[in-house]
Amino acid sequence: MEKMKIPEFQALEEMANFWDTHDVTDFENEMQEVHEPIFDGMNNNIISLALTSDYYAKLKNIAELRKLNIISLVNKWIVDNIDCEVRAVGA
Repeated sequence: MEKMKIPEFQALEEMANFWDTHDVTDFENEMQEVHEPIFDGMNNNIISLALTSDYYAKLKNIAELRKLNIISLVNKWIVDNIDCEVRAVGA
């Protein structure tokens, strides 16, 4: 039987979901020692967002249609809108 390979991940959430359901010992042949930080963006601020289940379902559908995960989609929307507001008010 051919050993599975560690997939390429598009987001940290995707990676976390993968390792929640897989055992690292199944991938020992792909592991290597790391000497510098891997996750440079880990000092990001986190905001919690509460949505009704109706809006969450709509958001999930849009993300799937755009082939993005929900977190990436919301992050893009927020960053784009902040940049737009900064340009509008000159902040």
